[in-house]
Amino acid sequence: MRLLFAGTPAAALPALAALLDSSRHQVVGVLTRPDARAGRGRALAPSPVKELAAAHQVPVLTPRTLRDDDAVAGIHELAPDCCPVVAYGNLIPPAALRIPPDGWVNLHFSLLPAWRGAAPVQHAIWHGDEITGASTFLIEEGLDTGPLFGVLTETVRARDTAGDLLGRLAEAGAQLLCATLDAIEDGSIRAEPQSTDGVSLAPKITSEDARIDWRASAVAVDRQVRACTPVPGAWTVFRGQRIKVGPVLPVTTTEVSGDPLAPGELDLPRVGTGAGEVRLDTVQPAGKAPMDAAAWARGIRPQPGERLDDA
Repeated sequence: MRLLFAGTPAAALPALAALLDSSRHQVVGVLTRPDARAGRGRALAPSPVKELAAAHQVPVLTPRTLRDDDAVAGIHELAPDCCPVVAYGNLIPPAALRIPPDGWVNLHFSLLPAWRGAAPVQHAIWHGDEITGASTFLIEEGLDTGPLFGVLTETVRARDTAGDLLGRLAEAGAQLLCATLDAIEDGSIRAEPQSTDGVSLAPKITSEDARIDWRASAVAVDRQVRACTPVPGAWTVFRGQRIKVGPVLPVTTTEVSGDPLAPGELDLPRVGTGAGEVRLDTVQPAGKAPMDAAAWARGIRPQPGERLDDA
């Protein structure tokens, strides 16, 4: 089939690479978000998908919106049979959905209908899911509501960050997407409606969402920090300065001695929570590189009773 691949971040690269290597399909174009400012210099940078497409001399479309007549015309000109989508980041309006005869096929990193939305992997970790996965489905106008082609499952490991889990799902999902497109081409698969049970939503997690709530339990803090690693990055405040916090480890009851620490109270590398304590691993003060929590403690010399996020 002639394919127009739609995707933007690094998580989409395994799927694009697999399709570029496919002997059954031809990637005739790539649709990705426009160049965005990144890094300390805030210089414009292409998306990872655009860079890979350019390396393979594949035409790239970068419209700000697909509601633009010129964008729709550009898709028409490429005449795709099907449009695989992995974390593209833009809504696909009806005019564009109607172009490919075999539709737009999305690889979504959850077991639909669970975690429909922009941040399924982060929400799965934050809510303590033990099993997650990836799904391929036919895109329609609703948010991740289209009929399913296939699924795969993946165990959420005890110390997974969102980055760890997304990396595994991106690799496994690439093979699921290729198998789905192969089956669509030879007519051996039919999309089936999603279940109406188990629907949950996974909206984008913002920087404010990532502010650690030390009043929560140690287990909840651990999940929050891992869900926000590496993006947008969990953080807290100490002495009026914002500090980014790497993954933490809940402290077992046998490791605790003396009086329990209050929420946010420091006895580095331990920090109190609403129920139990966690052990800090790495921290990153504003404007500095990440550092070991013990080294940070030696530098700041916290006073008895000082707390993280103390108003």
